[in-house]
Amino acid sequence: MSRGLIALIAFLVVLFVLADSSLFTVAQYEQVLLTQFGNPVRVIQDPGLHTKTPFVQTVITFDKRLLNIELPGDQVTLGDQRRLVVDSFTLYRITNPLLYYQSVGPAEDGIRGRLNQVVSAELRDVLAGNKLLDVLSAKRDQIMTAIRDRVNTQMKGFGVAIVDVRIRRADLPEENTKAILARMQSERQRVAAQARAEGAEASARIRADAERERTVLLAEARATSDRLHGEGEAEATRISAKAYSQDVDFYSAWRTLQAYRDTFDSGNSRLVITPDNDFLHYLQRPPTPTGP
Repeated sequence: MSRGLIALIAFLVVLFVLADSSLFTVAQYEQVLLTQFGNPVRVIQDPGLHTKTPFVQTVITFDKRLLNIELPGDQVTLGDQRRLVVDSFTLYRITNPLLYYQSVGPAEDGIRGRLNQVVSAELRDVLAGNKLLDVLSAKRDQIMTAIRDRVNTQMKGFGVAIVDVRIRRADLPEENTKAILARMQSERQRVAAQARAEGAEASARIRADAERERTVLLAEARATSDRLHGEGEAEATRISAKAYSQDVDFYSAWRTLQAYRDTFDSGNSRLVITPDNDFLHYLQRPPTPTGP
C-alpha cells in the first residue's frame, strides 16, 4: 500500500472523528450548556444539529420538561394548633441552565435536596398561619399559590421556576386520629341515646294521650248509654202506664198470666201456698171480658 493511500485513509479517519466530536443534536425537550475546560461557554435552547470544538468543549444536557419532586410526609402545626401530616409534591422547570450549573452543578438531581428544604420550610411557615378548615376548604388553592410564590422567590438564584406546589395528602397524626375517632364515637352514642330518650318520651306522651282519649270516649259512651237506657226505661214505663190506664182488668190479667208462664214453664215448679191465695185467683175463676 502506498504512502499516499495510507495518508488519505488516515486523513479521512481523523476527519470523521473530528466531525463526530464537533457535531451534536439537541432534542425538542432538551437544552444544552457548553463548557470549555469546565467553564460555561454557551447556552443552546433551540433544538436541532449544533457544533462545538472537539476535545475541548463538553455538552451538558438539561431537561426542558416539567420535573417532579415528592416531599415525604412531614408533620406541621396549623394556626389553630392542630397538627397534620402533609405529603406534598412540587413541579418545577429548569429555565436557566447556566445559573443552574453554577448553583448546583451538572446533575439534574442536585436541586432536589435544596428544593425539598425550601418547600418544607415554606409549607410549615404558611400553614402555621391558617386553620384546619382553611386547608380543607376552597381557600386551599390560595394557600398553595402563596407557598409556590414564596418558594419561587427563594429559588430564583438557582435557575429554576416553580410551576406548582400541591398537597397530595393531609392526614391527622395517628394519636390524634384515635382521639378524634373516640370522640366521634362518643358523640354518636350521645346522639343515639338522646334520640332514644326523645323517642321514649314521645311514645309515653302518645300512649298517655291515647289512654286519656280512650277514657274520655268510654266515659262519653257510658254516659250516652245510660241516658239512652234511661230514656228507654222511661218510654217503656210511659207505654206500660198508658196501656194499663186503658184497661186495668186486662192489664192485671195479662201480668198474672205472664207470672203463671214464668213460674210453671219448666214443669218442675212447686208452690207451697194456701188454696185461697190470690196468686191462683185466675186458675180458680178465669177472667171475664169487661169490654167489647
